Amino acid sequence: MCLSRSVFDPDGQKEKLDTLKEKQLQPNFFADAKNVSKVGREVKLCEYKIEKVESLKKLIDNAQASIELLEEVDDTQIFDELTSTLSKLEKDIESAKLETLLSGKYDNYNAILTLHAGAGGTEAQDWTDMLYRMYCMYAQMSGFKVKVLDVLDGEEAGIKSISFLVSGEYAYGYLKAEKGVHRLVRISPFDANARRHTSFASLEVMPEIEEAPDIVIRPEDLKIDTYRSSGAGGQHVNKTESAIRITHIPSGIIVACQTERSQVQNRETAMKMLYSKLVEKQELEELEKLASIRGDVKKIEWGSQIRSYVFCPYTMVKDHRTNFETSDIQAVMNGNIQDFINEYLKRTSVKG
Repeated sequence: MCLSRSVFDPDGQKEKLDTLKEKQLQPNFFADAKNVSKVGREVKLCEYKIEKVESLKKLIDNAQASIELLEEVDDTQIFDELTSTLSKLEKDIESAKLETLLSGKYDNYNAILTLHAGAGGTEAQDWTDMLYRMYCMYAQMSGFKVKVLDVLDGEEAGIKSISFLVSGEYAYGYLKAEKGVHRLVRISPFDANARRHTSFASLEVMPEIEEAPDIVIRPEDLKIDTYRSSGAGGQHVNKTESAIRITHIPSGIIVACQTERSQVQNRETAMKMLYSKLVEKQELEELEKLASIRGDVKKIEWGSQIRSYVFCPYTMVKDHRTNFETSDIQAVMNGNIQDFINEYLKRTSVKG
């Protein structure tokens, strides 16, 4: 319990929460939408940390009560309950320890993920779709929410590219571990001769930033196009006629959103994406570290992958940065990637 109290500082968090809630009660507080969003995010983070400590305390109290009962009576049911409680406690403490590593400037932000299919046509596009499903399942397991922002479907199957928002506490802190190139080796279902194929897809991960005070976006620097949402089958987005594409002329950065119901909403979401990309660019320039937010910019081809997923001639998923691997590839494709993320966070924390 000392660990959780020292790391999450519940007393300090409660004081901060009271201060933030006092701000929310001030006259004209809701007149500034950006400040409302900022304070709201801080309130949620305080509540999350307080709840984390209370949850750990409750598990410890339950375990203590079960131990005391077992000292008096020999009861199999109580013993099973104790075993289950201790197992959950161990898992939650490990999670709390990991969150102590998430101290980056944007780690507690939501995350914007963008998948791009590499060379290989339909095979690579199908692999991109498989990865999108994997991250959706991971998000569901983690209590995160997923919202598609923009998608370009493949001509025959799969996805050429897709951007989606993952919302939840420390979403970016965890998912930043996944940025890079992901390599697939399997017998292609699209090859009539059943030959083995290697495919690549890249993943970009950025924090969702509504506005950065030190970044100024001038209206004259923006080229805004409207278009109709498109995509084969439309399984990922609702078809609208209000899609927005914004080009930031000085940097050449292009962002797009097509999933909201109006041009205004799509524009607001696209602007968040633009701020995120400009912050990313600024971080890379100022810190001169390609890994500061987005990671190394590499070609989507041999030799640049962070992780390999092998379905044939054997089954294995291996992270080339940490050497962590597993043979249970189906579990990984069903979203069980937390162990890979944990190993990356531990390794980068030691290096840092």
